[in-house]
Amino acid sequence: MSKQPIDYALLSRQLDGLLSDESDFIANLSNTSAFINQFLDNINWVGFYLIKNNALKLGPFQGLPACVNIEIGKGVCGTAVSTKSTQRIEDVNAFPGHIACDANSKSEIVIPLYHNKEIIGVLDIDAPIYSRFDQQDQEGLELLVKILESHIHI
Repeated sequence: MSKQPIDYALLSRQLDGLLSDESDFIANLSNTSAFINQFLDNINWVGFYLIKNNALKLGPFQGLPACVNIEIGKGVCGTAVSTKSTQRIEDVNAFPGHIACDANSKSEIVIPLYHNKEIIGVLDIDAPIYSRFDQQDQEGLELLVKILESHIHI
């Protein structure tokens, strides 16, 4: 089964339009997670973890209930924060220290979210298939995060 190509440039313009008239941070995170959930296939969770008290705390998301607290440096999300880099994981079970919130998740991508050059959280997307995310997805999702970052007013 081949994957349908996603027009991330078009999605970025649509997301920009969706967020352009709203300044509330939580509302924009909520709409972004719903937007991504609507347009990406073969995913089973999409949402945000936000840094609070030097740890990651569950934020707006789409999917099954999730882990609420993640230590920085732990799991895929905590590693994205500690390394300040996107984590694209083909097989979460092979990732040292993976935190299994949903046993159905097989692959994951986590992208740091910045405000004023500081990481304030991450976008986390899980998939029920192995190797769901490729380089095009990474670049496209990083573009969507940049659009979201341009609408952060906190």
